[in-house]
Amino acid sequence: MAFLELHRKRLRHNHRFLSELFAKHGMEWGIVTKLLCGHEAYLKELIALGVQEMHDTRISNLKAIKKLAPEVQTVYIKPPAKRAIPSVIRYADVSFNSDLTTIRSLSREAVEQGRDHKVIIMVEMGDLREGVMGDELMDFYAQVFELPSISIIGLGTNLNCLNGIMPTQDKMIQLCLYKQLIEAKFNKEIRWVTAGTTVTIPLLLKKQLPKGLNHFRVGEALFFGKDLFTNGTIKGMRNDVFRLHAEIIELSEKPMIPIGEQGVNVAGEKPRFDERDLGRTSYRAILDMGLLDVDPSHLTPMDDRVKILEASSDMLVLDLGTNPARYKVGDLVDFAPDYMATLGVMNSRYIEKVVC
Repeated sequence: MAFLELHRKRLRHNHRFLSELFAKHGMEWGIVTKLLCGHEAYLKELIALGVQEMHDTRISNLKAIKKLAPEVQTVYIKPPAKRAIPSVIRYADVSFNSDLTTIRSLSREAVEQGRDHKVIIMVEMGDLREGVMGDELMDFYAQVFELPSISIIGLGTNLNCLNGIMPTQDKMIQLCLYKQLIEAKFNKEIRWVTAGTTVTIPLLLKKQLPKGLNHFRVGEALFFGKDLFTNGTIKGMRNDVFRLHAEIIELSEKPMIPIGEQGVNVAGEKPRFDERDLGRTSYRAILDMGLLDVDPSHLTPMDDRVKILEASSDMLVLDLGTNPARYKVGDLVDFAPDYMATLGVMNSRYIEKVVC
């Protein structure tokens, strides 16, 4: 049976690294939990770290957090859908917003529920996902400031998420200038400038961020120690918080090239083969997980002699070569999953999740 491990000590190491880094620079920060898909045991590991702020894109996940730790500040980090607004007010203390119609609906619902709701206005800085255009920002804020039961606590932006536009010192300075202009025009204090995400951490380490940027929201760096500028690991962090293990359910020496007329496979693809392998054989292992659980292209075998070949909906096929490690049926094969692989596995109810 396939299972995913979260290594507690490695997670704590990365959390300590980030906590000390942000404290050194006077930054507040929260953890982006969407990777965990609301899994109770893994959320409890974060709560045990003393985390006081969690960000997510799924209301059901925020609901799970509130059930486990009502004192944790929950942040809904995408523009709310109209039908979700009652639940956003109920389970999110803060939400990211970039649409006036939506914020007006949040205001009406907050009044109806007798709650105060905090919002962060997202600004478009070039990646062309969510965000108010800069030349519309003052009018936008002017209208939101008038709404009952709504408190603006920050402005922020997202970079790198859609079109891969990277953060720069100039973009961060521009965002901080927006804050200063808004505070001066409306005589209001804006608590957060939140543009800090995993992709921004290398700029912080190089001391290239303006002092006005004072809030980070981090997921990938915490769980994978990822440096998105180099695609490597941030020095001092761990990249092995998660490990995936799958059991061999068949192992046989078979031809390296399939036999018969070829069509497309279950994924709609037509695999290609090296004609030089015609007549050759290798040991092939079948594992107990497949496309339903994970995208194999986002997995790295821990044994570099193992090669991932193809996958069907429920099985993953490996090439073991001459099988120098002497794998046998019932053995586990270990993988390093990246962010997208872990997200797929977390969303699969067929793979066990354990803490070690």
